[in-house]
Amino acid sequence: MSQRVGLRLLRATQSFRATFRQPFQRRIQTDAAPEAAQSKLAALWASPVGPKTVHFWAPIMKWGVVIAGIADFARPAESLSLTQNLALVGTGAIWTRWCLIIRPKNVFLATVNFFLGVVGTIQVARIFLYQRSLKNQSLGESVKDAAKTQGHVAKEAVKHPEETIQKALK
Repeated sequence: MSQRVGLRLLRATQSFRATFRQPFQRRIQTDAAPEAAQSKLAALWASPVGPKTVHFWAPIMKWGVVIAGIADFARPAESLSLTQNLALVGTGAIWTRWCLIIRPKNVFLATVNFFLGVVGTIQVARIFLYQRSLKNQSLGESVKDAAKTQGHVAKEAVKHPEETIQKALK
C-alpha cells in the first residue's frame, strides 16, 4: 500500500517538473478549437440581467406604471393627486441612482425609473400650474401652499391614525 503512494507522488512531481522545463510558448499552445463568439441574443440570455432573472422582468412590469402616468396626461389636473405624483418623483430619482450603484448594474431598470420621475415631475408641474391659475398666485406661492396643505394632512394622520385609516378605506 505504501509503495503505491510513493509511486504516485513520484509521477506527480515528474509531470510538474516537466511543465516548467518547457518553453513558455509551448505550454500555452493548444489543439482545441477557439470558442465560437456568442450572438448578441445568446449573450443577453446568459447575462446577469437577462430574461432568466428578475432584473429583466421587474423593469418590464414597471413600464406599466410609467404608461399609466402617461395616460394621466389626458386627465384634468384637478383630479390628479399631488402626494402620489410627488411619490413617483421621489421613487424615480432614488431608484435611478440606486440602479447604477448596485451590482449587476441594471441600466434597463434605471431607464424605467428615470422616466417614472419625469412623468411624476410633469404631473406635479401640471398640478401646481392648475392651483396657481385658480388663485392667481405665482408658482412659488402655489408650491408653499401645497406644502402647507400636505404638512397639515401629515400632522392629522399622526395625531389621529385610526381616523386616517378609516378615511383611506372608504
